[in-house]
Amino acid sequence: MITRVWTAVGLAAFVVAAVPAAQVFRATVDLVSLGVTVTERDGRFVTDLRAEDFEIVEDGAPQSVRLFVRGDASPAPPLHLGLLLDSSGSMEDDIALSRTAAIKFLNALPEAEDVTLVDFDTEVRVARYGPADFPRLVERIRRRKPAGDTAMHDAMGVYLDGATSLEGRKVFLLYTDGMDTSSSMSFSETIDLLKGSDVTMFAIGFLGPAGGSRGMEQRMRLQQMTEATGGLAFFPGSVKDLDPTYEKVVAEIRAQYTVGYLSTNTRTDGKWRKVDIKIKRPNVKVRSRKGYYAPFRQGP
Repeated sequence: MITRVWTAVGLAAFVVAAVPAAQVFRATVDLVSLGVTVTERDGRFVTDLRAEDFEIVEDGAPQSVRLFVRGDASPAPPLHLGLLLDSSGSMEDDIALSRTAAIKFLNALPEAEDVTLVDFDTEVRVARYGPADFPRLVERIRRRKPAGDTAMHDAMGVYLDGATSLEGRKVFLLYTDGMDTSSSMSFSETIDLLKGSDVTMFAIGFLGPAGGSRGMEQRMRLQQMTEATGGLAFFPGSVKDLDPTYEKVVAEIRAQYTVGYLSTNTRTDGKWRKVDIKIKRPNVKVRSRKGYYAPFRQGP
């Protein structure tokens, strides 16, 4: 495995305005941080909300907002971008489209603090690049040739494990035809990892003309994985569909709020906690992850 580590500004050292406006709060390991997207019924993003417009309920107990950052805030928490690129043999017909997609997206989000590339077939390879090394990243993407099986779930596990040490906003895009064939991790285990992470996932699925039950299963699984994190899955049919797809993904990222709270439940039992986020405004839709796993500490 190739690993390259770049220094990033930690959110723990990043001070943001919260409620009331005169106060500031510093993120800590105990802070539950959520990426939240709010849209009108017609799909337009709602970008003018304030912290007091949010209501957070954890397992039925109201919580107080302690961290609030708009996606277009300046300065903003660092954005860490992940690209998971399927280079397995099943991608032979779509690898050129996949390479183009990944490079186009890099150009669409120049504000990323760093980019972690995970390319996978039977094996999983990972490297992290800072902005100065983006040309090397692009070259590495262009060099990949399709071969081998598809260890997609294992690749996601590798990425999510590395992302736990990053502080700030974390977003990753998965480029794949959606079918795992060789991972040691199961689909359900991958869903559990995604649910417990603080990463927002988007997927670009190159399903082509795949139909029937197999095509439906591929689409459904990609949608389930992204929905677990508050993200979305897209299914472009050709290169001409990429630009509008990227416009949507970039708009999603830049419209996303970062909302955090200190849970009133201080138990460290490692159990799942359901989180509901409501907006004090009618006729809007909220998309975010549905909860998190509590910290676990072994008792005396």
